Amino acid sequence: MVTEPTKVPLDQPQLHRRFSLLPATALNMTNMLGAGPFITIPLLMSALGGPQALLGWIVPLVIVVWDGMVWSEVGAAMRGSGGSFHYLREAFGPARFGRLMAFLFVWQFLLSGPLEIASGYIGFASYATYLWKGLTRAEGIALIIAVGMVNVALLYRRIHSIARITVSLWIGTLITVLAVIVTGAMNFNPRVAFDFPPGAFNFSLGFFLGLGAAARVGIYDYLGYYDVCYIGDEVRDPGRVIPRSILISTAAVAAIYIGINLSIIGVIPWREFVPASNHPESNFIVSVFMEKIYGSRVATIFTLLILWTAFGSVFALLLGYSRIPFAAAQSGYFFRPFGKLHPTKDFPYVSLLVLGAISIVAGFFSLGTVIDALIVTRILVQFMGQVFGLILLRRRAPDLHRPYRMWLYPLPALVALLGWLFVFATTQLRVILFGVGVLGLGCVVFLIWSWRTQRWPFAPQAAVS
Repeated sequence: MVTEPTKVPLDQPQLHRRFSLLPATALNMTNMLGAGPFITIPLLMSALGGPQALLGWIVPLVIVVWDGMVWSEVGAAMRGSGGSFHYLREAFGPARFGRLMAFLFVWQFLLSGPLEIASGYIGFASYATYLWKGLTRAEGIALIIAVGMVNVALLYRRIHSIARITVSLWIGTLITVLAVIVTGAMNFNPRVAFDFPPGAFNFSLGFFLGLGAAARVGIYDYLGYYDVCYIGDEVRDPGRVIPRSILISTAAVAAIYIGINLSIIGVIPWREFVPASNHPESNFIVSVFMEKIYGSRVATIFTLLILWTAFGSVFALLLGYSRIPFAAAQSGYFFRPFGKLHPTKDFPYVSLLVLGAISIVAGFFSLGTVIDALIVTRILVQFMGQVFGLILLRRRAPDLHRPYRMWLYPLPALVALLGWLFVFATTQLRVILFGVGVLGLGCVVFLIWSWRTQRWPFAPQAAVS
């Protein structure tokens, strides 16, 4: 049975519903676009060693399109801040296993969320090296710290000003990616773009492991198609806005990503930046792309646009993700301090500050490490758990009001589940063990916390406050 949302007393600070379809779609797309394709295309191309790596966009697209239907149905039916936390709790039962799933989601998110934000900081620092020649490791870390602090400061305000900032950042992002696509189309050379190496489609075990690596990069770049679900309490008419913003942003960004990739490899031969580990210029490949066509002055201006795009991404991520521990704590499923709203500005300031600080520290690691760790850590509880949660909700709450119902149910859910299993199984063993270890530690912490507070499984008859 799905519980009714808890009513907040009128004399307490409350979130305001100010996100309509335009800013909600902007939030998703700003998150999805960001610096991702600009910093990961060399990694994606290196995974399969040639233009066949474009499959690294198509395979994840199949996964996220079907998974987007999962998000759309549960997001429209169960509105409220917290996203997957909220859905997992209700689907698995809020007083028993739902408590465990909700806690584990927030637990892993305290790591995977900042890791995703940190990837944007890393991308920002990578492209800054094009402008700041000879940028040292220490200077790069200092830059990451500075960008992270500015990001937190901008988000430390009311939601209506954030909505306006989100739209402006989205416009800057669209200008940047469209400039790359138009420039690439005007200078596209198909013989350069489709210069396949011998045995490009030799469907061996190595090919599928490489495809899995490329798919992880693609999944990373698509992350954010669901970002609006994390601020459900701040969305106007969520039954209409949430599913539409997810579908619109997913379709638009998929076309943009494939266009960006084709634009780059249609101008710069892929062998000049693959493998990425042997070519330092792959850290700012789009700047090299613009310099080759227009010269260094235009490339410098364009690099500034990419930095704007990267910052827009981390801004949208921290905005949405700071609401997750907040919703969990307010519902009694996570540590109480995370549930505090700012007394005058009405936003979850404790959650914002904690995630902001962790994301800055996570920015000290390499991009490849950050991507693999965040994807594997998130798959087990969030993505796969949510698919099972949707199926449980269909069975346990058939009369639940669903403004959006998944087309062809349960086929999309099953396709998404198989896709997540493929991405997980093709990851390096040490990364899989890391993800499983994080969840195992979370189970131990949950049991200790439940024992100290005398709640399930140690007090199964007690009601969850």
